[in-house]
Amino acid sequence: MSLLDIIFNRASVRRYTSEPVSEEVLRNILEAGRRAPSAMNAQPWHFIVVTEQNLKEQLSKRRWTGFMKDATFVVVGCGEKMNHWSTIDVAIALQNMVIAAEAQGLGSCWVGDFDQTELKEMLGLPDNLHVIAMVSFGHPAEKPAPHDKKSLDEIVHYNKF
Repeated sequence: MSLLDIIFNRASVRRYTSEPVSEEVLRNILEAGRRAPSAMNAQPWHFIVVTEQNLKEQLSKRRWTGFMKDATFVVVGCGEKMNHWSTIDVAIALQNMVIAAEAQGLGSCWVGDFDQTELKEMLGLPDNLHVIAMVSFGHPAEKPAPHDKKSLDEIVHYNKF
């Protein structure tokens, strides 16, 4: 499958099998994040890989995040507070991880519903970091179809709105 096929056909997965993910696949995903571009090459990111079941269950307690307990692992993407571009840079790195996971047969789902203070305490984050987003990963127990997207004519404007 080409890279464009992977991007065009990817959809969020919220049901995972119990099949383990190899260390090589996990490392490839993390490496894809590490190699993401960042403003002025500052690389203002830190990634917490959550594999402990009790922590995944704690992450699953919010209204929309119940599926996270069944993921093989969750990556919590954190950015340096003092870096103006850290939110964008961490998001780019996490998206690289999502695409790398899809290319290796894994499913993933972005999660933005979390309590910053609760997560910082749960994961022992230092004060200079803030959580940008979390992504769950694992072997998919479902293969949802991609959602319909707006047409390019609706969202693309050349030179002026």
